[in-house]
Amino acid sequence: MYKFYKWRYRHLSEESYMAVLSVIIGIISGLVAVTIKNFTHFIEYFLHETFIKNFFFSWYFIFPLIGIGLTLLIIKYIIRHPVDDGIPVVLLSIAKFKSIIPSYHTFASLITAPVTVGFGGSAGLEGPSALTGSAIGSRIAVFLHLNLKQRNLLIAAAAAATFSSIFKAPVAGILFVMEVLSFDLTMTAMIPLILASISAVLTSYFFLGKDILLHLKIDSSYSLADIPFYFLLGIGSSIISVYFIKTYFKVGKFLGRFQRKSYRWLFGGTLLGFLIFTLPSLYGEGYDGVNHLLVGDYHYLTQKIYFFSEKDSIYWVILILLVLSVLKVVALSLTLHSGGIGGVFAPSMFTGAVSGYVMALVLLMLFPSIALSPENFALVGMAGAIAGIIQAPLMAVFLIMEITGGYELIVPLMMVSAVSYFITRRVVGYSIYTMQLKDLDVLPTHNKDKLAGKLIEWKEVLEKDLITVTPDKSLGYLVYNVITHSHRNIFPVVDKENHFLGIITLDDVRQIMFNKDLYDKIFVRDLMHKAPDVIYYKKDNFQKTIYKFQSTGAWNLPVILEDGTYVGFISKSKLLSIYRKTLLELTSD
Repeated sequence: MYKFYKWRYRHLSEESYMAVLSVIIGIISGLVAVTIKNFTHFIEYFLHETFIKNFFFSWYFIFPLIGIGLTLLIIKYIIRHPVDDGIPVVLLSIAKFKSIIPSYHTFASLITAPVTVGFGGSAGLEGPSALTGSAIGSRIAVFLHLNLKQRNLLIAAAAAATFSSIFKAPVAGILFVMEVLSFDLTMTAMIPLILASISAVLTSYFFLGKDILLHLKIDSSYSLADIPFYFLLGIGSSIISVYFIKTYFKVGKFLGRFQRKSYRWLFGGTLLGFLIFTLPSLYGEGYDGVNHLLVGDYHYLTQKIYFFSEKDSIYWVILILLVLSVLKVVALSLTLHSGGIGGVFAPSMFTGAVSGYVMALVLLMLFPSIALSPENFALVGMAGAIAGIIQAPLMAVFLIMEITGGYELIVPLMMVSAVSYFITRRVVGYSIYTMQLKDLDVLPTHNKDKLAGKLIEWKEVLEKDLITVTPDKSLGYLVYNVITHSHRNIFPVVDKENHFLGIITLDDVRQIMFNKDLYDKIFVRDLMHKAPDVIYYKKDNFQKTIYKFQSTGAWNLPVILEDGTYVGFISKSKLLSIYRKTLLELTSD
């Protein structure tokens, strides 16, 4: 490695080095996406051909329970680490762990996600694929001793490449990084992302050809008279988005009442199996149903429901499609919160497409004279759902444009995405990804100043070398046993349980410390005084800490727990020094 580093510094500039690494990451991420997709489809094909064709009713009920159970066993006995949802893990690593993702994530989702979704789990594969690619990028960056900015760039390249490979939509992949992962990309960083996305798309084409998840050639555009109806679709998409996000967490909270994983698995998996048994179109990601819907074949979603007969009635079709759009998020939440591994992106697109199609059918019934295209409403509905649920309006617009290969619907796409994002943002506040983070204060941000503050760890700034003293000690004890053995001029006063009481500074005793007549007459409790302010350990963030330093004018402040237990001190000069170093790592070119 030393020879490699030496050669690299001689022959490759920093930009060229990152460009080469981005191409490698793009190829790897493309392979990851292809592997997860093919593994999942192999499981689905095997189960359908072997069991479901001959034993339709029973196996649709039992497969999800088996898949989630196998996933839990794999996690417990093979991976031996908790495997969480994909994108939130990436967000947390960027904001809190300096873009270092644990190594087991390089293969965990590669195994567990196909098992979950292949057996019928109603979830997507985009999140697990992005996490796997990002984890590989992070580990490569750690192995090559790259700095923080370069680690961030490789993670961004991996995430962009994954989405580019899955949808063959490189622009949408880059916009995903900007909007969802909150990367503030400069032109220097943009080139590696473009190279990674192109590499991933070419890798996907090499292995899968021109086969893509969603494919539609737009036969009809829109007219000016359709614009009010698309505006209504934007409002409807926001309602669906708010419902999707709130239902996801409510179902998760309900399943969280089962403290044992086995109980959550049995209850959630059984309920999921019942839903898929009743509505087989909820099985898996749902892209097959979306593809049929985009060409007007809604029978594909309704014909599998075996206990109803009036399947050609438009009222029946609307009812079934509406139920599917409502229950998809329930099936998703049951899948993930019961122990399965998957993502929310595909269910979001399914919900948006089906709800958009339903809205078009309803409008055509109410206004027979208009000429709306249900297929176009399904496409634009997908964009509205992504803009609201994922909070990525630009990605939503360009993803649909790249899927359809044209700009015919650009105005409706932009309108619906903007309206859905605007309303959902004000009702919910965060995307479904960021709301999965328990501490919203660690969210990544485009503001590098704030991000640098969030990346500072307590262990970096906490000083524990100050000698403590109890209030019952005499001045003599303070001089001989504390001051003479300390290189600091602040002495924290604590009780016998180590609860912080106050401080004594060297200035407080300077005039009397050489008067031995007072050594047994004055005690620490007579000299101690209140600290200018206190910092609460792991509760006060960087901004609060800096504010306390500025408002008090102090250079050193004590750090305590919420119950008053003394932890240490923080120096303003050290805090600002580490902050400046972190900021330079983020911004240096």
